[in-house]
Amino acid sequence: MLRNDVTRALHLVLAGWGLAVNGETHFAFSCQPGRVPPVPEEDTNHETEFDEAAFEAAEAAMRESRERLAEVPAEVVICNHVMGLYELAAIHLSAEPPSLREAALAIDAVACLLEGLEGRLGADAETLMNALLNIRLAFVQIKDAQGG
Repeated sequence: MLRNDVTRALHLVLAGWGLAVNGETHFAFSCQPGRVPPVPEEDTNHETEFDEAAFEAAEAAMRESRERLAEVPAEVVICNHVMGLYELAAIHLSAEPPSLREAALAIDAVACLLEGLEGRLGADAETLMNALLNIRLAFVQIKDAQGG
């Protein structure tokens, strides 16, 4: 179950949240079962032998991932991280009760990246700036609704 959750999280993080350069998604990860050895539910045996083959397979998969990531323009990866921070802010704003402190930190991080890298994030910069404005507005509305 955990491996599937991690796989889904990697797909979300690395798939680009719909951001693409020249209409192409830059990640085509293959998270096939069996590439990483299964982890037992409970770690009861602390004296397990080191599995050299599994280590080498994991090392090769990591090299492959790094090579694929190196092919992607940095602006795409940074935009993906900005979207992750935006989603984090939205999660905290939609919590019951809303966590304004946590949301504010995530919103400030989005602003730092977008405003600090102004003019360097390519075609998605305008969309991301609009998202920042919208999440700031939502923050103010929720804070006012709480009487803060």
